[in-house]
Amino acid sequence: MVTSGVHFRKMNGLGNDFVVLDVRSHPLALSDDATRAIADRDKGIGCDQLITIENPRAGGDAYMGIRNADGSTVGACGNASRCIGRLILNETGKSEVRLETPSGVIVCSDAGDGRITVDMGEPRLKWNEIPLSEEFADTRTIELEVGPLGNPVMHSPSAVSMGNPHVIFFVKDADAIDLGRIGSMLEHHPLFPERANISVAQVLSPTHIKLKVWERGAGLTRACGTAACATGVAAVRRHLAERKVTITLPGGDLDIEWREADNHVYMTGPIEFEFEGDLDQRLLAGGVVA
Repeated sequence: MVTSGVHFRKMNGLGNDFVVLDVRSHPLALSDDATRAIADRDKGIGCDQLITIENPRAGGDAYMGIRNADGSTVGACGNASRCIGRLILNETGKSEVRLETPSGVIVCSDAGDGRITVDMGEPRLKWNEIPLSEEFADTRTIELEVGPLGNPVMHSPSAVSMGNPHVIFFVKDADAIDLGRIGSMLEHHPLFPERANISVAQVLSPTHIKLKVWERGAGLTRACGTAACATGVAAVRRHLAERKVTITLPGGDLDIEWREADNHVYMTGPIEFEFEGDLDQRLLAGGVVA
């Protein structure tokens, strides 16, 4: 193996995993092909998203760039925010740090017990902010059905943006929905001009929700922080849950609070450091490692 000299860290939040590149000292132009090669689980490092730590652009502590495994760029990633927040908290010694993202500035702080709290900001609820391709006066429910006409398997989801578009179907049994089969179709539905993250949510109690997520550009994922935030908001808006709720994903639990005082959504959960190394130069060239 011939290394590129570009160091990486592999991290995850509840199994939602990332390759993290710190490019503050040495800026790096990443092509879509290189991103896909690095994210390839068979011949690359393997990840749901590739994250770059860059120099701040607007007075924050660092800028976080986010690319999906398919090479597409996105505005927000809650689980990655906790991972990068932990790195910058350790680096600066501060009690809280400000991360700049394509969707705005988020604040990360140490919640103790290895957990990080991220202030994800205010949810965006208007149809043109999410965005949707058709106008809906109330995005608590939008007109969308899955299944036979007149007898849909799922219908009337909520739509929320947490810096990226989310659609949440509330169902009686999340495990009964084959999200791996229908996720891509819904992600690319004409109603979503920027594609969408698709979730199925089962309300277990007013303080506990079970969630499965199809993440745009990545597919089925063990966890999605912004989806958990969006689900918490949607559940409150539909009078299904309280403002503080535990969201159980395949990878574990996230605590979500949609705080009435400031209208911000706060996400608290763990992170894990897996391993680190130097990238093979063939990956940066967009090739595969034999």
